[in-house]
Amino acid sequence: MHIRDAEISDLETITAIHNDAVLHTTAIWNEDPVDVDDRAAWLADRTRLGFPVVVAVDETGVLGYASFAQWRPHSGYRHTVEHSVYVRGDQRGRGIGKALMAEIIERARARGIHAMIAGVDADNAGSIALHERLGFAEVGRMPQVGAKFGRWLDLTFLQLTLDDRPVP
Repeated sequence: MHIRDAEISDLETITAIHNDAVLHTTAIWNEDPVDVDDRAAWLADRTRLGFPVVVAVDETGVLGYASFAQWRPHSGYRHTVEHSVYVRGDQRGRGIGKALMAEIIERARARGIHAMIAGVDADNAGSIALHERLGFAEVGRMPQVGAKFGRWLDLTFLQLTLDDRPVP
């Protein structure tokens, strides 16, 4: 397995991974699948804004993908990003998510990003544990702010502070 920047040719599998998470998990709080054009616009937007989209690949193709972007649109948040990471259903539990996370954390540090935020379904113990192993700490929990599959969802925020520099 190796990690590289996502390419247009990866979009079909990225879309399939995204839609699997939409239809079968609470990792994404959307209920409607998207098409390749949607993911192409997403990739183009991330690229235009200078945010990375990376994929883990092996001889079978794309195994997972990760990205980060501005956390909130206001200038005061310019040193903070929120990330996302998704792994193909048949590849979960093999360390791919951890490898993708390590890559985007390093890229965020290289850009001078100060903090990285994760928004995780509070019932997703595996994702929360992965984030904690990578140094993220829970900083907040918002009960019943989402709904999917006929139930309320709680949102857990985790944060990784990437450096200890003073405010630029």
